[in-house]
Amino acid sequence: MKTQEYESNDLIERLPQHLKQFIKPQSYQDYTPINQAVWRYVMRKNVDYLSKVAHESYLDGLAKTGISIESIPSMYGMNRILKEIGWAAVAVDGFIPPNAFMEFQAYKVLVIASDIRQLENIEYTPAPDIIHEGAGHAPIIANPEYAEYLRRFGEIGCKAISSGRDYEIYEAIRLLSILKEAEGVAEEEIAKAEAQVEHLQSIVEEPSEMALIRNLHWWTVEYGLIGTTDNPKIYGAGLLSSIGESAWCMTDNVKKLPYSIEAAYQGFDITKPQPQLYVTPDFAYLSEVLEEFANKMALRKGGLMGVSKLIDSKALGTIELNTGLQISGVFTRVIEHEGKPAYVQTTGQTALSYREKELVGHGTETHPHGFGTALGRLKGINLAIEDMSPRDLKAYNLYEGKPVTLEFEGGITVSGTNITGIRNIHGKIILISFSDCTVKHNDEVLFQPEWGTYDMAVGANIISAFSGPADYRSFDLINHVPSSQTIKAKRDDNKIKLESYYQEVRAMREENKTTDLNSILDVLINDYSTDWLLTVEILELAKKASNTTFAEKAMSHLKSIQTNRPEVAHLIKDGIDIILKSL
Repeated sequence: MKTQEYESNDLIERLPQHLKQFIKPQSYQDYTPINQAVWRYVMRKNVDYLSKVAHESYLDGLAKTGISIESIPSMYGMNRILKEIGWAAVAVDGFIPPNAFMEFQAYKVLVIASDIRQLENIEYTPAPDIIHEGAGHAPIIANPEYAEYLRRFGEIGCKAISSGRDYEIYEAIRLLSILKEAEGVAEEEIAKAEAQVEHLQSIVEEPSEMALIRNLHWWTVEYGLIGTTDNPKIYGAGLLSSIGESAWCMTDNVKKLPYSIEAAYQGFDITKPQPQLYVTPDFAYLSEVLEEFANKMALRKGGLMGVSKLIDSKALGTIELNTGLQISGVFTRVIEHEGKPAYVQTTGQTALSYREKELVGHGTETHPHGFGTALGRLKGINLAIEDMSPRDLKAYNLYEGKPVTLEFEGGITVSGTNITGIRNIHGKIILISFSDCTVKHNDEVLFQPEWGTYDMAVGANIISAFSGPADYRSFDLINHVPSSQTIKAKRDDNKIKLESYYQEVRAMREENKTTDLNSILDVLINDYSTDWLLTVEILELAKKASNTTFAEKAMSHLKSIQTNRPEVAHLIKDGIDIILKSL
């Protein structure tokens, strides 16, 4: 058994094992002094700017969730404080599959990619990182209305049915985000990954439920605005964690649209700034739109549409009959009659459940090769089987030890000897078992006696269809192997030496000392002339110490970098502005 390597608590302990497989240790000691400086710069700039444009919950939430401006938060510290508002946080490796991501939310657990963006990507990273997750998602969940929306979104979203292409796109985007964030990756490799994402996204087909609800997630949880289109405030984590896009989104360059269910049909490109954003009037309205969307899902519609979506997904899913019986497996066939399912078939391991609990004796060991059942009403009989009393069942020969032939309206016939039946808590029969049984659709044989006992699910119709099993304990779901791993930044001797200077300056700031700053600045000017962030931190200490001569030297070096590296000139300017405001 794998040894647990992460800090747990009561909220994390209740997670099922198939979610725990995604959790990894935070390894706080792996954060370098440069990583810490990146966090501090972004947080100081964000708090300064976002205090004016973010929803009021943001600043309150920073304090309530234990997010410090000065240093990268530890999961242990965050969890200790998050527990007070009924949430928890876990570290993962980059993107995880959408269903799993949303299921974590349903359990009120924030998924935090524990890696942090490189200095070169300080404004925006296509890969999820601890700035995005910790400083973006965590503060807003301190708002109870929003926190409930997030939980409910996860509960509904994890049931959304995916298509086979969805998983391909997820893997392609995960790889592209990793390559773009990593150092030293060849441009041809990135271009190849970009081309694959573009190719998959260009294929025209009906979007799956998961694709649509991911759009809603993107335009609310990640990139949502709140208020009015003329005066919006930021609450989306992607905006709260991007020092570039949080400012860009407030300009007229980004179109502001009233939020509605139409956002589900607006796609997005994770690697580029968004050309339009949606504005919700308040957090409560988010839940209204979510319920409107859920009403269109197979989760609530069921029927032929629902089982057809499961077949298209080629993945583990569940249908629920009106009797409450749930069939979980990979659905491969449906026989329809007058627009309704008359027979459904799974292939491979299948389990039967009632109210999300596996029926005793009807797990995957009993049904290892698939399960098929007739659905609907019997021909010429107005009373549905599930509504029959014991007397009715006896009258129609559905009685223990009696041979019987059942003819369904959908053209399915079931002929065999009744063994027994299972009833639900309301006394309705939900499953009938037959021996010596033959099942046919017209002349096609669907089940024959030598295959053993035939278990027939009882239900006039399918009321729900959703992704995943009814009872997650029925299947081995501990099988996730990511196709790509996050690439750690390379650290040569030169980089390690630079990190040591960052650490020295950090220690000086924390101990309120300014010794050796001049010698460190000389090293930066001579040996690390392109690094700008540490000189900004040195300027801050010089200003606080009122060392005018040394501050001018640092400022001169920063101006030189601005001239030689115009792409970071605005970052240096912003850093200087923050210093001047704090004095």
